[in-house]
Amino acid sequence: MSFTPRSQSEIAQAVASDIQEGWYVNLGIGLPTQIANFLPEDEDYFLHSENGLLGMGAAPAEIEEDEDLINAGKQYVTLLRGGSYFHHADSFAMMRGGHIDLCVLGAYQVAANGDLANWSTGKEGAIPAVGGAMDLAVGAKKVYVMMTHQTKKGYPKIVKSLSFPVTGLGCIDRIYTEYATIDVTDEGLKVIDMIEGMTFDELQAITDSPLSLAQRTS
Repeated sequence: MSFTPRSQSEIAQAVASDIQEGWYVNLGIGLPTQIANFLPEDEDYFLHSENGLLGMGAAPAEIEEDEDLINAGKQYVTLLRGGSYFHHADSFAMMRGGHIDLCVLGAYQVAANGDLANWSTGKEGAIPAVGGAMDLAVGAKKVYVMMTHQTKKGYPKIVKSLSFPVTGLGCIDRIYTEYATIDVTDEGLKVIDMIEGMTFDELQAITDSPLSLAQRTS
């Protein structure tokens, strides 16, 4: 192997480059929150948090952290001019009503048909509730996943079928990992880009689901 995996920041940059100006975007807890740091400052994006925020900006400097301004993952955020606060019931109505153009979530597993597992591994003592992930998975117009390609033990996270509790069925449109960007299509998983130096066979060897190569169109 003669390749260097993308860093978390580089994955976030890859996702940010695919977000269209003017979109209303929810960034899930964990890795996806980094995407806000790479959106162009001279363009308009409307970042949403399920706890009742719209118009978030990049993460604040430590000296500018406001204890009353956090996202759903309890991370400090900034609010851009024109941003707003509202009740979480209104926030969920926005999510469930199809008003979010894109949601970017983390994941434990993604199946070949776009099924998502991202809230529990099913083990005793795991997270007790799914939170808003189900609402986002089925309510957003597009759903992208940003995750590591394998578990810490080296097991594939892109699988033929889920073995963890389901968050949403057939909801994922695109997957970003440290090795590749992969579209979920009716014809299966299509690799639209890979890191330099990695071969398709090497990528397939660490992926449980069959892959095929495709020209990137968006």
